[in-house]
Amino acid sequence: MNAAALLMMVTAQVLVTGFTAYFFYKVLTTPPKADDGEMIPPVKSYDAT
Repeated sequence: MNAAALLMMVTAQVLVTGFTAYFFYKVLTTPPKADDGEMIPPVKSYDAT
């Protein structure tokens, strides 16, 4: 493998790992949405029996 290919491979791996780590950290540190009384609508179930 020549130097250009090795550099491209390492750069791609570092970028993908960096984006993954950043968004994983962002998901873990983002506070949950405040509950403002919004209710989830009930699921309509049509029982065939």
